[in-house]
Amino acid sequence: MRIKFYKYQGTGNDFIILDNRHKEYDELTIKQVKFMCNRHFGIGADGLMLLNLLDDYDFEMKYYNSDGRESTMCGNGGRCLVQFAYDMGIQKLGYKFLAIDGVHEAEFDNNGWVELKMKDVDHIEEHQGNLRLNTGSPHYVKFVGDVRNYDVFNEGQKIRYGKEFKEDGINVNFVETEEDSIYVRTYERGVENETLSCGTGVTASALAAAHNEFGFNRVDVQTLGGRLAVEFDKVGEEKFENVWLCGPATYVFKGEIELRS
Repeated sequence: MRIKFYKYQGTGNDFIILDNRHKEYDELTIKQVKFMCNRHFGIGADGLMLLNLLDDYDFEMKYYNSDGRESTMCGNGGRCLVQFAYDMGIQKLGYKFLAIDGVHEAEFDNNGWVELKMKDVDHIEEHQGNLRLNTGSPHYVKFVGDVRNYDVFNEGQKIRYGKEFKEDGINVNFVETEEDSIYVRTYERGVENETLSCGTGVTASALAAAHNEFGFNRVDVQTLGGRLAVEFDKVGEEKFENVWLCGPATYVFKGEIELRS
């Protein structure tokens, strides 16, 4: 089967996108998705998404990690899919789409950034001096010094494959608080490596910083792949509403690939 694909990236978090509005790719296998995401033998990406049609919504988002398995919410992926929908002719002032964790809204700001409304967070759990929360995907947040030189792969792998998290996995974020922003590096389950950026991880890290009295309702975030921002309303000590992940989403290239069963 020969398929047409599109490649997009959000601060270096890169995705293969397939236009599935005619249901051509409903039967993709784990093996096929894993092949396409492979950086040596396939196209190469952190994940793959389908743009589906769905009644009462502008579209539906279906997301797979690079290990070929359908996964939980991907924030940068959601922003890229909004940009892709716009590029495919679904052009609106505001979007409403369905993802695995529920309904999302999205819009473009004046600078062309895609702003994606994330799920509310009503609980932040302390865990051995660090924090755990769910922003559409489960995240572990650890504040460290000199994060630019931190051993993210090995330290992230230790936590992700630790006894408590080994079965279901968890994304691990290492965060350094700077004067007016935070720097985030993330080890992602499903990719099983550090990615240049992780949208739900950036969101989790920003809310964790606010939980630790960062003092703003907007947190600017630096990742290896670029800058993003997270805006929110803090309600009490642990609850966050009106959470928006904001950043660039960029078309890279398109092509065709032969896909075997």
